[in-house]
Amino acid sequence: MVKPVISGVANRPAREETSSRLREDELETINSIRMIVTGGGTGGHLFPGIALAEEVLHKLPGSEVLFVGTGRMIDNKVLAARKFASETLNCHGLKGKSWLEVLRALVQLPISLIQAAMIIRRFNPDVVVGVGGYVTGPVILMARLMGKATCIHEQNSVPGLANRMLGKIADRIFLSINGSESYFPVGKYVFTGNPVRAEFVNITRDIKKVKAAGSTLLVLGGSQGAHRVNSLVSGALEKYKSELPNDFMVIHQTGKKDEEMVRRQYSQAGIKAKVSSFIDDMVGAYQLADLVVSRAGATSLAEITVMHKPSILIPYPYAADNHQEKNALQLVKVGGAIMFLENELNEDLLGRKIVSLFSDYGARQEMSDKAGSMARPQAVSVIMEECLQLAAA
Repeated sequence: MVKPVISGVANRPAREETSSRLREDELETINSIRMIVTGGGTGGHLFPGIALAEEVLHKLPGSEVLFVGTGRMIDNKVLAARKFASETLNCHGLKGKSWLEVLRALVQLPISLIQAAMIIRRFNPDVVVGVGGYVTGPVILMARLMGKATCIHEQNSVPGLANRMLGKIADRIFLSINGSESYFPVGKYVFTGNPVRAEFVNITRDIKKVKAAGSTLLVLGGSQGAHRVNSLVSGALEKYKSELPNDFMVIHQTGKKDEEMVRRQYSQAGIKAKVSSFIDDMVGAYQLADLVVSRAGATSLAEITVMHKPSILIPYPYAADNHQEKNALQLVKVGGAIMFLENELNEDLLGRKIVSLFSDYGARQEMSDKAGSMARPQAVSVIMEECLQLAAA
């Protein structure tokens, strides 16, 4: 690839706002880019990286993107149908692990660094982007040592251990939620928002609106499912079935372990339900939804806001540094969501709130509008353009 010279890039400090971006004519001079995207292990880390990779391939069709992931089941499942190559790095996390697991991770680390160096040398990227998870550490570190442009993206209000460390060496840091900037060096970070896949951004604006007579509940426990959320929601709906709209339906992503249990409970209660361990067509599920019950992972919140959906959020109480509660508070403060802490929630409280919202279109519409005000649908474009600036420098 022949890199264009864009004046003023090399000495330009990182911006905290995104008002000044590559001009269309500058973007058109860049025909292709070679990019490594690294991260994974959860949907929250995978999907922003996938959104960026697909944006690059769509806008710059001559580009090549390599995704370096963990090899966990969700990585393999989600990446299998994508149009870019992927590789696996053998490494393990450190935070919250037993001493034996930490020892195993430290023994594995030199091998991971060698593997990362080999991948980088073979692919020869113009820029390397980390989107979260322990796999990003060896890849970003080796890319920096090998003189490659490096970026990291932090989805949450409180950065994970890997990103806190990598923020010291990365060329650019992309942030999603106010407050996270306090963990990173001043002058390096850019507020971009959290990328969502193109199919979320491309749907028509009318589909985002809450239907006045709508009565479909979407339940999301995260890509791995959440047993407590599953049992609370299914139990609440069973208890309050008689007070729900006649045409009520629930779309419930359960995770693998609880799929049969939840399906059986809805069937026995006579509740119309679409139950699956993992929802492949997430856009379609959001389009049908009139209310969402969800954990408060950053990617879920980005999708909820882009789709203008009112939501009840139940943060995962054991998330690192309690970041899900802090994520949720950002949406609760503007009136776009209602939050319940898991240890304070029971089936009665949740059931009453679901019934109340389905009987009050005005409340749902107001929440919808306020959730939409927090959306950053252009996040992926801003991140791509920042990456092109670095590659061109």
